[in-house]
This record gives sequence, C-alpha cells and structure tokens, in this order.
Amino acid sequence: MAQEYSFFVHKIPIGILGASGYAGRELCVLVAQHPQLELAFAAANAQRGETMRAGSGEVTFIAADDVDLSSAELIFSALPHGASGEWVARARAEGRRVVDLSADLRIGNGALVDGTVVPYGLTEVNRAALRGAQVVANPGCYPTAILIGLLPLLEGGHVAPGATITINASSGVTGAGMAPRTELLFGEVTENYKAYGVGNDHRHLREMRAMVAGTGADVDLLFTPHLLPVARGILATIVVPLVAPLADPLAPFRSRWAGERFVEVASEPPTLRDVVHRNVVRLSARMAGHVRQPTLLVVAAIDNLLKGAAGQALQNANLALGLIETTGLPA
Repeated sequence: MAQEYSFFVHKIPIGILGASGYAGRELCVLVAQHPQLELAFAAANAQRGETMRAGSGEVTFIAADDVDLSSAELIFSALPHGASGEWVARARAEGRRVVDLSADLRIGNGALVDGTVVPYGLTEVNRAALRGAQVVANPGCYPTAILIGLLPLLEGGHVAPGATITINASSGVTGAGMAPRTELLFGEVTENYKAYGVGNDHRHLREMRAMVAGTGADVDLLFTPHLLPVARGILATIVVPLVAPLADPLAPFRSRWAGERFVEVASEPPTLRDVVHRNVVRLSARMAGHVRQPTLLVVAAIDNLLKGAAGQALQNANLALGLIETTGLPA
C-alpha cells in the first residue's frame, strides 16, 4: 500500500511551451487533471504574467526565457511551426523528453533529432515505437482523422491501384490558432463556409502521403480543407475507389481498430456533437450508390483540440513516460 501511495503522491513534472494557444491551454487543463502528472511550468511570452483556470486551480504563464527546462521530466512544445524545433533541441540537450505538437518533426518533413527520425505519434498505429520514446512528433489534426479512416483500407488491399482518394475535411476556427487574422474575425466566419489551401498543397499532405507510402499502396491524395463557423471539431469525408465492393463496409475498420478505446466505428455517419470535448476518432463507412467504380464513402470526426492535438499528445506522453496510455483522457 505504501508503494502505491508513493506512486501517486510523487507526480511527474511536466512543462508546456506555447501554453497560451488553444492546444497549449487544453494541455494545461489535461495536465492539471491528470492523477500522475503536475505542471512544472507553462510558458507563453505574449501572455506572461497572465493566469488561466485549469481544472480546480490556476496556471500563471511565464516567459520562455525564464523557463528551467531541467525542471520537467517531459515537455510539450505547442509552439508555432518553424519555432518549435529549436526548443526541442534545447530540451533534448537537457535530457528531457519532448512531445512536439508542431509540424517541424513530423514524418515527411525530413527532420532528424539526435540523428534519427522521430517517431510519428499516431498512437493507434505506432504505439510500439512511442513507448519510452525520447521525442514524439504529434500528428496534425486533419491527418489524425483522415489516416484513422483510411489506413485499414490501404493496409487491407481494398483500394484500387492508381486511384485518386478525394478528401474534403472541415475544421472549426480553433484549428487556425490564436494569431489575430482578419479572415478569422467573428463577422467573417459566422454564417459563412469556405475552402482554403486549395490546390492540393496543404502542409498536412506531407505526413499523410508519407504514411500512405508506408503501406505500399499506389494512390494519390486530393485534399481540400474547409473552415467551419464553429469553435472546434473536424469532419472529414473520404471518397475511396475500391478494387471490389465490400459486403460489410465497416468490417475493415472493426477489425483494424478492435479494442482501441479512442476509435469508435459507428453504423451512422458521425457528427461534431459526437466528438467535441472527447479524445476519440468516430467514423463510419458505406458503399456509394449510382457510380460505375466501386466506391466507399468514409466519414470521420474528431475534436481538433483533443484527439487532433492535446489529447493525442497526452496519449503519447503517457506511453513515453511508461504510464497507462489512457490515463487522464476523456473518452
């Protein structure tokens, strides 16, 4: 009994860089509510000295230059793309573990840390590589929903060779970050809906293409993101040309994700209300009618700030620290 008591009293110190952004704030709350973690620091230059509520307590932001990286066993870097890599290197120089939420170290970007490729933190796919990892590259929000909805078909050889997989995915405005921009003002977003990143060149395509290439499938991805007039959530519709019709369209997903607490395979297409404030991917699939090519329609939904960012980062941190993966996460 004394050993168990010690295990829970002596919590693991955690640091957060970029703590004032949407994902950073979610991390502050998750760490505050985690039974085995405690917050060593929360850094946010522009908001230094300000406080936020996290669980039953408060967090005060400090400047990044005032951070003692050695005070944390693991550091979440929720810094902007392009700025995070430098801080990951600093943390590694102090011998700290890092979960990086930026795109800097993700698969397909060619980045190395300590001379090696960083494990890609799509937890349900790369769990073995994430246990005890020193650095983890947390996936992007769109790829999390899309790859969980696509990999069972690619791995199972169901997708027609040479096919173009068309992906239309829509995100709430928190996915664009907190930086003030005219196109994200309430008057611009409300009662509006638009595509962006048109032309199949969104940065998330690099990691999606790299993961797809790892399956050996001969396919193209055509990805168009859209902005929804809501705060949070992603809904992705994936159009997949098949080799042959599937008698049970859900069978590949039920088989591949069996036993996964944070993947839900549903008979009906998911909605944002099914997933917001939850760390889950919820998906469904059905055959398309009235087309000559056998085609599967997959619909996947996530909360972009939880399963698409902070929640998945905590899954990966739990594994890196040797804790139970699901601890402290809302299902």
